Amino acid sequence: MEDVLDLSAAPPDARRPLVCFDERPVQLIAHTREPIPPAPGRPARIDYEYRRAGTCNLFTFLAPHRGWRHVEVTERRTKRDFALMMKALVDAYFPYATTIRVVLDNLNTHSPASLYETFPPAEARRIARKLEFHDTPKHGSWLNMAEAEIALLSRQALDQRIPDTDILRRIVTAWERPRNDAEATISWRFTVADARRKLTRLYPV
Repeated sequence: MEDVLDLSAAPPDARRPLVCFDERPVQLIAHTREPIPPAPGRPARIDYEYRRAGTCNLFTFLAPHRGWRHVEVTERRTKRDFALMMKALVDAYFPYATTIRVVLDNLNTHSPASLYETFPPAEARRIARKLEFHDTPKHGSWLNMAEAEIALLSRQALDQRIPDTDILRRIVTAWERPRNDAEATISWRFTVADARRKLTRLYPV
């Protein structure tokens, strides 16, 4: 826990950026009847019946010191999907970084092994050498700032029926772009000192 909190409190380092990474499943839901739009003196009307249209996944990157985020819509969240996200992080989003410090949940897919199962050994090693993983503790995923970003996305853009991944991608992009343009950040105030004072049950006596 303190490892992640120290990262959050550390000053920005362009050569060793901090990137928080998280994922969230999305239930795709379609209307069974076309909604009736609002009119003067009459609110919009939406039928309570709906049709399940499958599921998909959101991978979310957040660089809190830069005010940058990116949300990728994928069909699944397998080891291969994770490996492809890490390759994009290294090659597309932070190509000039010497080391990328990645805060993520301690899932079985979140490991260098996923890189080696997806890419040839030399390529997997090239990617892994630029990544420094920092796992949140068990039941401590709230320490990952990407989780707060996903919660905000869910409240502001996903609280509606979304029937397919194409529409979901358009919604996510429309939400993401102005936040990046504004370089919106998260004001993280929970520190190691706070943890030692408030979470004494987690420390040995």
